[in-house]
Amino acid sequence: MSESFDRAPGGSWGRDRGGGALLGGSGVSESGGRPRLGGGGSHSSGSVEEQQHQAGGLFPRQEPLRPPKTAPLSARIAEHQQETGIPSGSQDKVSDPGSGPEMAEPQVAVSPVVTSKLSVKAPEFYPSGYDQNFSQNFTDSSFEDRYDGCLTLAEYVQDFLNHLTEQPGCFETEIEQFAETLNGWVTADEALQELVELIYQQATSVPNFSYMGARLCNYLSHHLTISPQSGNFRQLLLQRCQTEYENRDEATKGDETTRKQFHAFVLFLAELYLNLEIKGTKGQVTRAEILQEGLRELLNALFSNPVDSNLICAVKLLKV
Repeated sequence: MSESFDRAPGGSWGRDRGGGALLGGSGVSESGGRPRLGGGGSHSSGSVEEQQHQAGGLFPRQEPLRPPKTAPLSARIAEHQQETGIPSGSQDKVSDPGSGPEMAEPQVAVSPVVTSKLSVKAPEFYPSGYDQNFSQNFTDSSFEDRYDGCLTLAEYVQDFLNHLTEQPGCFETEIEQFAETLNGWVTADEALQELVELIYQQATSVPNFSYMGARLCNYLSHHLTISPQSGNFRQLLLQRCQTEYENRDEATKGDETTRKQFHAFVLFLAELYLNLEIKGTKGQVTRAEILQEGLRELLNALFSNPVDSNLICAVKLLKV
């Protein structure tokens, strides 16, 4: 029984050779004194280090250290699966716990496959109102090379105007030859008046030809050599515009067809004001100021009868 009272409270049942109790590697005296940390007892025949080694040392045994963060990604993922209990079959679904957003592998989106319905054997597309036969006549050579000399003046001029309508980019390369041909052909007043009427009708009846028609009129006014007593090309052109200008009040109050023709004339006259150049006696180039006065009166006529079509034409005129 004395042996049971020799044990200190909380101490272990093992005893050393000198009869001292071992408590976590600390010696306890037989008289119940305080534990000694690291000190050698008089009753112990071994050193303190041997006692600590037998009892496990001062500190409890620690768990093994985790592998460093620099370990391979596969080893870190396997460790994480072992700790969280995730089966190894789902390894591809587990992300690296130590890796941030910058370590995630990019996800490549696969776009759906679109099946095209286009075919290389499909027929050529032509817009509405496009003359395929006329375009084929102007494919391989210039306009003058295709002219065989069997056309009348009206046919020749009309074919060239249609050519400019479909291919406006050829104006700079073919206008000089066109003017030279006209100088050898237009030698009478009637021919010059016919030329002016053809250009005026093309510029006021074909959409989007008013600008090209104004450029053509400006070039011919400077390069046509014929100057009959009735007036040169520019004078006859302004006289033709004067006829439409005098009927402005009736045209703005007419039916839809009449107003449409009048609106085309207004826009063509605006392009003439911007493109028609007049050379003075000293070589200076100015615009036809009389056209500016006429445009102001035409604008007043449009506002005097404020129907929708007249107002739209007035806005287009102000934009030009």
